[in-house]
Amino acid sequence: MASTTITPTRMVLNQLKGRLKTARRGHKLLKDKRDELMRQFMDIIKRNKELRTKVEEGLTGAYSSLQVASSIMSPEMLEQSLMYPRQSVELGMTYKNIMSVNVPIYSFRTKNDDPSEIYPYGFAQTSGELDDALEKLAVVFNDMLELAQVEKTMQLLAEEIEKTRRRVNALEYVMIPELETNIKYISMKLEENENATKVRLLKVKEMVLQDAHHYKQ
Repeated sequence: MASTTITPTRMVLNQLKGRLKTARRGHKLLKDKRDELMRQFMDIIKRNKELRTKVEEGLTGAYSSLQVASSIMSPEMLEQSLMYPRQSVELGMTYKNIMSVNVPIYSFRTKNDDPSEIYPYGFAQTSGELDDALEKLAVVFNDMLELAQVEKTMQLLAEEIEKTRRRVNALEYVMIPELETNIKYISMKLEENENATKVRLLKVKEMVLQDAHHYKQ
């Protein structure tokens, strides 16, 4: 239904046609953006599933080795062995733009590159299973960091997909139909006015002819 506040003039008609053209172009761009976001979202879901499986397997293996180590070593010795870590990690974060969405890129850097620094103890009084547990945790740390990055990316993309979907629906089901209805309404009103003007002109012509020549059509 056309808005009752619209003035049916040719200027307003041209303005509405311009807005309709812009709305249709914006609708197409937003649909393309939504489709590309969905494609990338599905790729990230696949990667998330792979990483989650890998991380769970790595943590399960590390936990199993740690359980064996705790059954061999006394609780006091185990706690003392892990009390003072020798390696430290610095976490960094940058951003990557995916379809106007800034998603985080996590990275980490250790204090030094010596692999043996992950063991904060001597090897004389500890079990080999504890070494295995720490080694497995060190390996799975990269995957855990990527998993956190992927899950945050999924969250941000899901929010953007929802916002884009709402904009597409607002254009497709509200704004564009309303503009089309208003354009049709104004076009009909202008056509009615033109027909009424033609009728008035014919009557004026008839009256002028009658007055000038006493002529009647």
